[in-house]
Amino acid sequence: MSGQEADGRRPEAQDQSSETRDRRDVGCCSVGRHSLTDGEVASDVDALATLGNDTRYEALRLIAEADEDLCVCELEPALGVSQSAVSQALSRLFSAGLVERRKEGRWRYYTATPRAQRLIDVLDETRGETDD
Repeated sequence: MSGQEADGRRPEAQDQSSETRDRRDVGCCSVGRHSLTDGEVASDVDALATLGNDTRYEALRLIAEADEDLCVCELEPALGVSQSAVSQALSRLFSAGLVERRKEGRWRYYTATPRAQRLIDVLDETRGETDD
């Protein structure tokens, strides 16, 4: 396979120990390990990936800006997508820890978590800034 295994890695990359992978040598410089645990990295990546979809991001903003918990039936017309799409978006937001939900009869009501609110606040603060 032209120097690569079926998983796409070069054979020599497979032989590296975890210690070698944690400390990568780049030219004359060594790059150390960041301070996050694997679980923290996974949680952050999941939250950011969840926000990387228009419907999910807009649903979260609507929920975060609401004065009270919102139901799927209230989000559907505001987002302009089907109730099924809204439900899927809310499920993903819930799984990522960005919304909380409570059930009343057959209805579920959603509210933004403190983490979601902080993420939205940071996005609002940094919007429009440029790296000059």
